[in-house]
Amino acid sequence: MQSILPAQAINRVDILPFVKLDLRRLQVLRAVAREGSFSAAARALDYTQPAVSHHVARLEAEVGTTLLVRGGRGVRLTEAGKALVEHADAVLSRLASAEDEIAAIAGLRAGRVRLAAFPSASATLVPIAARALRDAHPEVTVSLVEAEPPEALALLRAGEVDIVLAFGYPESDVASGQDVHTMDLLDDPLALVLPAGRRTRGLALADLADETWIAGCERCRAHLLHLARAAGFEPRIAFATDDYVTVQALVAAGLGVALLPALALAASRRSDVLTLTLPAPAARQIAAVVPAAARQPPAVSAMLAALRDAAASLRPRNGRRAAPARS
Repeated sequence: MQSILPAQAINRVDILPFVKLDLRRLQVLRAVAREGSFSAAARALDYTQPAVSHHVARLEAEVGTTLLVRGGRGVRLTEAGKALVEHADAVLSRLASAEDEIAAIAGLRAGRVRLAAFPSASATLVPIAARALRDAHPEVTVSLVEAEPPEALALLRAGEVDIVLAFGYPESDVASGQDVHTMDLLDDPLALVLPAGRRTRGLALADLADETWIAGCERCRAHLLHLARAAGFEPRIAFATDDYVTVQALVAAGLGVALLPALALAASRRSDVLTLTLPAPAARQIAAVVPAAARQPPAVSAMLAALRDAAASLRPRNGRRAAPARS
């Protein structure tokens, strides 16, 4: 049942029956949990330490139980404290989204979009989309943090970012859960990366069974294992790095072979390696992930549209990619 709060209650929220929790105190509790101490939370919030202690004490009195245990190295949350912080994250995240949407109602003259993206997407898709959004709506602020999909999705669920660019493979979903919505952007084919001078004509994955391999992130490594086993061999992995520039340097030095996605090669391509694009299903799916909601804030919707257009510019054209991996 919907109710209208009086003006003096605008900074309060009902979490449990008959218990009124002050939003400011919830923010203080969340800050203490994140920073690990009262003094660090005070610095983050620009409060005094006694003020932080006062807010936590009042909050504990309101809920009738201990929320924080103080120790020699800081504080830790009790079980009740953990539960309340999880609810606080959800409530404060929704309020922040509401503030952004209200500010952006008058034609996107204000607002923000916080992105999290894996490195090859932040070097290719994000600049194209962010430039298009800035040209169309210069007052909208865009920020970016680089993170691999598992970490980025955790930031999304915590309300720290608005959109995540993530990837998955045929055997692993981009994202799962009823709390998120996924918008497919493009398929990103994989290419074999070989030292200069190697034969590529007629080369198949099975022909590299005896090679030393260079693996990437956890999801990429799992897909390499999946493809290799389907080709009848177990790859001998001697190097592991998430940095696609380092992967190419190791290959150029003759230390192994690797699989890299086309976007990574479009972002940075060495001239002393050869690449050979593999047929499907050797591809990853790239998608934008947002919180599940009936309607996204206007700035987020505008960025999603810009990302969709950016992805379209990188999809295959007339049998070739806009930024192809060359043999």
